[in-house]
Amino acid sequence: MTYRPSLKDITFCLDHVIGMSASYNSPAFPDFDSGLRDAVLDAAGQLAGDVLAPLNRAGDLAGTRLEGDQVVIAPGFLEAIKTYAEGGWYGLAADPAYGGQGLPKMLEQACFDMFHGANMAFTLLPTLSQGAIEAIHAHGTQAQKDLFLPKLIAGEWSGTMNLTEPGAGSDLAALTTRAEPNGDGTFRITGQKIFITWGEHDGTENIVHLVLARLPDAPKGTRGISLFLCPKFLVDTEGSIGARNTVKCVGLEHKLGIHASPTCVMSFEAAQAELIGPPNGGLAAMFTMMNAARLAVGFEGVGLADAAWQKAQNYALERRQGKSLITGQDYAPIYDHPDVRLMLAVMKAKVEAARAICMLTASAIDAVKRGEDAERHKRREDFLVPIAKAWSTDRGVEVASAGVQVHGGMGFIEETGAAQYYRDARIAPIYEGTNGIQAADLVGRKLGHDGTAAKELADDIKAFLNSDLPANFKAECEALKSALAAFTTATDHLLAQKAAAPLDVAAAATTYLTLCGDLIGGWLLLKGAVAAHNQLETGDKIWLTDRIKLMRVFYAHVLSHASAHVAAIKSGYGALDDLTLNLD
Repeated sequence: MTYRPSLKDITFCLDHVIGMSASYNSPAFPDFDSGLRDAVLDAAGQLAGDVLAPLNRAGDLAGTRLEGDQVVIAPGFLEAIKTYAEGGWYGLAADPAYGGQGLPKMLEQACFDMFHGANMAFTLLPTLSQGAIEAIHAHGTQAQKDLFLPKLIAGEWSGTMNLTEPGAGSDLAALTTRAEPNGDGTFRITGQKIFITWGEHDGTENIVHLVLARLPDAPKGTRGISLFLCPKFLVDTEGSIGARNTVKCVGLEHKLGIHASPTCVMSFEAAQAELIGPPNGGLAAMFTMMNAARLAVGFEGVGLADAAWQKAQNYALERRQGKSLITGQDYAPIYDHPDVRLMLAVMKAKVEAARAICMLTASAIDAVKRGEDAERHKRREDFLVPIAKAWSTDRGVEVASAGVQVHGGMGFIEETGAAQYYRDARIAPIYEGTNGIQAADLVGRKLGHDGTAAKELADDIKAFLNSDLPANFKAECEALKSALAAFTTATDHLLAQKAAAPLDVAAAATTYLTLCGDLIGGWLLLKGAVAAHNQLETGDKIWLTDRIKLMRVFYAHVLSHASAHVAAIKSGYGALDDLTLNLD
């Protein structure tokens, strides 16, 4: 079975869990309605299923190679890049003033959900361009916007982020790439960057590198970082391509997965560039890119998990072995074995929870754009971004690993394709700040000193629990109340410990993020189950009943861990103190 875009699941999430209708015909999205939404999703599903998915396995096998300083991409990818650009997919949520379509972030990311599931290695190319578009739009001069945004949005040029260096990974304060002024407002960048996704390729006529570097008089640390725009080919004020700039790929990383996505070592040798934003203001511009990228990476987790579940589910229905305890049939599909069915159900429940969390994050971005209680929704966005990124990508790895397990020995054999999802998924918890960094960001900046965003989230869940819910969800409501109490206890504990015991807070960060994701996922799945219950008489009864059952699987096997998370959070740093783990 090839990848099947999950249009029904995505549409249900948008309509009945998150509430996309708030954006219909709003001042921020005046031409957007359900008809346009369905047309875009249908077209995205066709692109994902018919164009991108068939290249996924072939691209994994072919990989990319470096010939001189030119990257040769996998067969079929060049044509797919052109098809993607011609369809206008780069500009879904981009500003119409520069050629974008100005559609909601939720719709854009719903499409990326399918694109990542179909072919993550390919979709990393437009994902990086999306970050570049948002950074230039937020921080560029009007001339930079006028020159670069139309080309990036049209897909004629692609974008990259050049942050990491051999001696400076997540510690950007240690980066050494330097930018020397030319005296005319432009700069010469010298240094090396590593792990640059789609840093070199021939799929677009130009590549716009956004590069972090230091000016000669820059202060030490992150306060001395500036952001620069450095194109592969120099361009004049009209956008015409000129001479090749002195930036090139000098190596390709040999990776565990995403083989068809070139991960480049880039060398800048007095490369011509221009400043984006103010001098030494690169950190703010970088976080514009990183926030966009972190939500996008969360959807990588969702898409890959969905694809891994689909493959495992199909295999379980076809593979026959043993006697069914359900039907008594000999040589039964392994789906009839309770352990296998449970694995698949937990996998699917995690997919739907992760999708809902990421969509909730995107909906907060759209609410800010609509101007609806913008400060509160901005706090919600900021609080959710690390959860969406980390929780979803961790679940992506878990689901892909379970997919290998469902296949048994055949899952460990590359020909079945299950292993590729596991290999590809493993980078996502590392991308754009490791998930440990996401957790530190959550308990640090996003939780703040008073926990306002966390308390607002708790209030929304309480309001849902106090609404008129069907009586047959009483047990789940009690379970959600218990998980909410655990979240409140954990939040209050961390807020109280911030000043007195920062090591305890840091040690608890990842567990707290997991608790947050479990709680939010459980809340949203119950919202979906209630909506499904209310449609049972008129809708697809089997499919809707599955929504309810998946929620109950999640509550039994994921949300039930909430109290254990609190115990782990309260354990703090104590057991780690003076721990040596000597290898002698």
